Amino acid sequence: MLALLLTLTLAAPATLHGFTVTDIHGEPYDAKALAGKTVLIVNTASQCGFTPQYAGLERLYRTYKDKGLVVLAFPSNDFGGQEPGDRKQIHGFVNDTFETTFPLMDKVAVEPGDTQHPVFAWLTTQGPEATRGKVQWNFTKFLVGPDGKVTARFAPKVDPMAPEVTAAVEKALAPAAKK
Repeated sequence: MLALLLTLTLAAPATLHGFTVTDIHGEPYDAKALAGKTVLIVNTASQCGFTPQYAGLERLYRTYKDKGLVVLAFPSNDFGGQEPGDRKQIHGFVNDTFETTFPLMDKVAVEPGDTQHPVFAWLTTQGPEATRGKVQWNFTKFLVGPDGKVTARFAPKVDPMAPEVTAAVEKALAPAAKK
């Protein structure tokens, strides 16, 4: 088991830019395209008390996308079975209810174990000590800087437009804006 864990750890990309994920349409989404951008990755669910945060995520995205922010939402059914739908149902709900324009990824597992998506296995073990650890619930937010490394993490209760989130986004965008 230790050899398998060591192999998986060694095989993980050093930055977000080393991953290819699947979007909500079943198409590959190459994170190399995110190089130089600031990325907020969020595990989402359509039937959660925090689901209205989709509106805040969209507002955050529209506010900062021209400065280099990308929001990536990864639906997950891991917590309370609050994302039971398939790709089509999830996409329809999110677009119809919140008119989102940021990229929506395929439904994934975020909890540790054999089915945990590699991006979340990576996110929860990277960056400063405060950003590491198991995802506790839907709408946990990870901020990844333009270099592809985790810089901050925000709890599910933290609104996407909260001052601490916007300040961290602006700080992460600053190096990219100077280029």
